[in-house]
Amino acid sequence: MSGLATRSNSDMVGPRLGAHLLLQVCGIKGGAIRVKINELQPIRARYEVPDVLIGEPVTQRLRAEPGGGDAVTLSAEECGFQVRVKGHPFLLEVECEGEVLVSVNAQGRLHFETLQTPPTQGVSSVDSDKVVLHTVDPSHDAVEHLSSKWLQGLIKGSYCICSQGCMFQIRNICMETNSHFTLLFQGEDSQGLWKEEFKTFLDVKANGPSSVGLDFSLHGFEHVYGIPEHADTLRLKNTRAGEPYRLYNLDVFAYEIHSRLGLYGTVPLLLGHRLGRTVGIFWLNASETLLDIGNETETEGPPQKKRREVPSTELHWMSESGVIDAFVLLGPSPLDVFKQFASLTGFQALPPLFSLGYHQSRWNYEDEADVLAVDAGFDQRDIPYDVIWLDIEHTDGKRYFTWDSKRFPDPARLQRHLQRWSRRLVVISDPHIKVDPDYPVYRDASEQGCFVRDRAGRVFEGSCWPGPCSYLDFTSPLVRDWYSSQFALNKYKGSTDALFVWNDMNEPSVFDGPEQTMPKDAVHCGGWEHRELHNLYGFYQHWATMEGLIRRSKGTERPFVLTRSFFAGSQRFGAVWTGDNVASWDYLKLSIPMLLTLSITGISFCGGRVGGFFQDPEPELLVRWYQAGALQPFFRGHSAMQTKRREPWLFGDENTRAISDAIRERYRLLPYWYSLFHRAHCHAEPPIRPLWVEFPGEIQSFEMEDEYMIGNALLACPVTDAGVTEVNVLFPGSGEVSLGVQCRQFWYDIRTFRRFEGGTNTSVPVTLDSVPVFQRGGTIVPRKTKAGRSTACLSSIPFDLTVALDSQGCAEGELYVDDGHSFNYRTKQEFTLRRFTFRNKTLSCSCADEKGQFQCVCSVERVVFLGLEAKPSAVIVQQGSGVHEKKKTFRFEEETSMLTVENLKLKTVHSWELKIK
Repeated sequence: MSGLATRSNSDMVGPRLGAHLLLQVCGIKGGAIRVKINELQPIRARYEVPDVLIGEPVTQRLRAEPGGGDAVTLSAEECGFQVRVKGHPFLLEVECEGEVLVSVNAQGRLHFETLQTPPTQGVSSVDSDKVVLHTVDPSHDAVEHLSSKWLQGLIKGSYCICSQGCMFQIRNICMETNSHFTLLFQGEDSQGLWKEEFKTFLDVKANGPSSVGLDFSLHGFEHVYGIPEHADTLRLKNTRAGEPYRLYNLDVFAYEIHSRLGLYGTVPLLLGHRLGRTVGIFWLNASETLLDIGNETETEGPPQKKRREVPSTELHWMSESGVIDAFVLLGPSPLDVFKQFASLTGFQALPPLFSLGYHQSRWNYEDEADVLAVDAGFDQRDIPYDVIWLDIEHTDGKRYFTWDSKRFPDPARLQRHLQRWSRRLVVISDPHIKVDPDYPVYRDASEQGCFVRDRAGRVFEGSCWPGPCSYLDFTSPLVRDWYSSQFALNKYKGSTDALFVWNDMNEPSVFDGPEQTMPKDAVHCGGWEHRELHNLYGFYQHWATMEGLIRRSKGTERPFVLTRSFFAGSQRFGAVWTGDNVASWDYLKLSIPMLLTLSITGISFCGGRVGGFFQDPEPELLVRWYQAGALQPFFRGHSAMQTKRREPWLFGDENTRAISDAIRERYRLLPYWYSLFHRAHCHAEPPIRPLWVEFPGEIQSFEMEDEYMIGNALLACPVTDAGVTEVNVLFPGSGEVSLGVQCRQFWYDIRTFRRFEGGTNTSVPVTLDSVPVFQRGGTIVPRKTKAGRSTACLSSIPFDLTVALDSQGCAEGELYVDDGHSFNYRTKQEFTLRRFTFRNKTLSCSCADEKGQFQCVCSVERVVFLGLEAKPSAVIVQQGSGVHEKKKTFRFEEETSMLTVENLKLKTVHSWELKIK
């Protein structure tokens, strides 16, 4: 048979009980394939992850053609891929350009436990002195003589054993008269599949065992990445000789490094990269998931000729419940895969500019006077910062949406004081609510039915910071709406529009729960067990918090919300941090691959706790951590209450100077960072990225994790070892192509302006106040001429441009500017996007998007050229379309081949040219 369709459906026999499964294969526009397997006729609906996809993916037509026997070939009208499906045994192959890239179920590991009825169940009417238990098996009736007093003592969820040794769980008891009861019960299966014991915890599976699994073979790929969050290397390891990678969000205290255990969040996206191709596998399942990775060697070629060996990677995904819903992202480039994933789960939210500045935090600043003193300390030392944070101690007895009236008697006044320099306050809001009938938030949530329930139908209670707590059921749209409403200024007393939020403990953390989280048999909106959606819990709180802040401004202002727990799609809501790290060099070193992994799986706005959360860093470690943090997307210093104070000026003049310089350089570079976030928002390009993303054809970059790219222009090499005086730097770009011509790649030290060639490993000297950062030849980077006290000051500070020439004497870059805080860039087109190009010794500024209507008042004050071959005779500026030209004074340094042109006053929103004669 042949024909056209956007999807192909196939009925196949599952691996258990001969059950029939439904296979759906869809071609997705942009270069992706969706493979979905569910029961053909389940006895009840299985959980399918909602809300993560931004909409039903736009499909493309697949042409179905017979493949012989029980096989069919599906050919895409776009993107040029084919999907071959064989029924017995099931095998699916994805072919691009005549090569099989991905095979599904080649290892025969398709696993699908179909839903079943409980092994025994029934209803029995009983008199006061006798109970008859009827089982599904008609040969087994258990007769027991029980007193009515005993029956009245039964509670839902308890167990009883009949005289024939069969265990039953009481599901419901209804007293119809004083002497007549109705019992609804569930029997115990003989193999223990319907319940599990973990330490002192009993997990009762209402729907029985329902796990799913499937294998994927990536042909020709031996380097794979992704699946955060783990404290491990950038390249994922072969797990065949050990434990698989676990994806299960947990509150992990001082997490162990180089571990495959899951941490606070999950993005079930794996990327494979090789020369000429990048692919992705997105496993859309929110239950506990394991991924086993094996590296294999395959042979290819005809038998009569010498066959070559090629690597492959075998993936075995296993999830506790749900359905199989997987997307194969076909690239071919890394940036293509990023965009394909963003088209499914959403693009990074454009953050407000202030959130890209420096954040000062501690658990906890003691009171209002303490906050004011820290704020003044930054100003006295001319160190810029934008946000100060308050942890749980700012509340009234750890009741969220409240204030400790003794420590913070007038929080609104405190926020107004911070707003003198447009600074903000961030406070914590966790998902657990203190059990206290006199606490209005708890009382209202109880009355509205907002809490998660246990398997017996009671409101679930667990222990967290306030003591006994109930947990909001954020999976319910009504609960999310209720929670969002709590951020209204007339509800959240003491808050102003300068207050923003961080969500912690939202895995969720339950101190007295199994693995310090919520029991899997807790029940959410719609009757879904927690096991089905555990990894989504923090995602939903993050979403509700973001919506609350947007609603507070009536939809006009961009929110800032930081979360610890996350899932695929969390990039739409705000920022993520990497949890409870430790003040040691090993944790500093590992922070880089952890953040790179988040970045390539869609979570672009990410960072760690500068200095480490636990323990006290030595001064050198703290300096190096600030330098590294200033080169990462989210930049916050934070520490536990047991640690010594850590404000930047407490470690001696030399260390204070080094820390201050790192923060100031961050602020000067914010125009570039903000432009990168615009590209992440529109094009899914992560602001920080591994070297192999920018240099996909250089094998030596595939495992590099101690240096990385900031955008396409800057190579960052943070110092992560103690006492070093030099670092070894790999300069990529051995075979760069510029304007269609293969050429040498140049790199320029941003401090010394020394030039290095690509394709080399070079030892670079460092001091305590320096961190190796290099600008790539062929790029133009915008900065501010100085830092200011906060990001608000930057709006009146001129730009400077650094033009780093490639071996052909060319360069290009861009600058994005808007008001930095509102949605007007989207609703009113109030933005400007400018393109800078240097060709034929002429630097031009032009409009890169004609829709932009924002009038940027800042001008370009200075331009620095790196890599000029000789001193020019003149520098001439021409503004607008007229012929008026004006000579400019300049300075040329022959030792570094650097040309500086100052006092330009070139309008950013106007077209102009700067010509070098």
